[in-house]
Amino acid sequence: MQEYISKTADAHTVKELCATLGVNESGYYKRKRNAGKQSKREILSVEIIKIIEENEYNSNYGIERVLKALKLKGMNVGKRTVYRAMSELGLLQKRRRPRGITKADTETQEKENIIKRDFSADEPMKKCLTDITEVQTKDGKIYVSPMFDCYDGSIIALQIDDNMRAELCIKTVRQAIMKKNKGIIIHSDRGSQYTSEAYRKELQKYGAIQSLSGTGHCYDNARMESFFATLKKELLYKIPTYRMDKEEVISLIYRYIFGYYNTKRINSFNPGGLPPLEYRKLYYEKKVTLVA
Repeated sequence: MQEYISKTADAHTVKELCATLGVNESGYYKRKRNAGKQSKREILSVEIIKIIEENEYNSNYGIERVLKALKLKGMNVGKRTVYRAMSELGLLQKRRRPRGITKADTETQEKENIIKRDFSADEPMKKCLTDITEVQTKDGKIYVSPMFDCYDGSIIALQIDDNMRAELCIKTVRQAIMKKNKGIIIHSDRGSQYTSEAYRKELQKYGAIQSLSGTGHCYDNARMESFFATLKKELLYKIPTYRMDKEEVISLIYRYIFGYYNTKRINSFNPGGLPPLEYRKLYYEKKVTLVA
């Protein structure tokens, strides 16, 4: 429309031409004011793309995580608006559920599920989760055994081997605790590794309390399963691990967890979406201040 109306046209002329063209006069002035400006949706789309491109793993950010990232940038937008923008940009992700691999030992005496799906903790090293997942590589399978701290969602230990015997889980405990930590709860499923005598003795050695999921109850260890789903979606499903050497895949897993997941990735469970180790740092800073 503006090509028909000179920039220097007076109000009377504009009114007459708008009437002739059958357009709303206020609409003309609004469009004139906004000429050359980006719309709010365009600005939002640009910011979302910036967030996704900040790190190679951010391409798997969902709506909730993008929302938190935008808020960290000082942009308060609604979930529906972000959904629409991400949909238009083709950034919505499909969920994939990982399959568990440890098998329950039905001969093992039932142990109480101490945490009862309460995955919260008011301080570090009070409540931890662990499990094993397998990854196929060119020269055989590898088994990934992490230890997850419920306080901030950080991975505090990681062991990877070409077998899933109890020793793999024992090494994970040793790396995570390293010294006597009486009262720490370590939760897992009822796989034979975790119900073995050797594993139980290792927990007793450090003063740790064992908690076990119910047989076949995957939700009893939901946050650990969620971590594995994230690891696979953001890293393992994106690379052809079956065509890569074990050492290369292991290196990428360590790099993802300790170079990105713990330190940079927005964590939906933490206040303000803080990455695990940033939130953990605030805890110790506050503790030092109280002591001082």
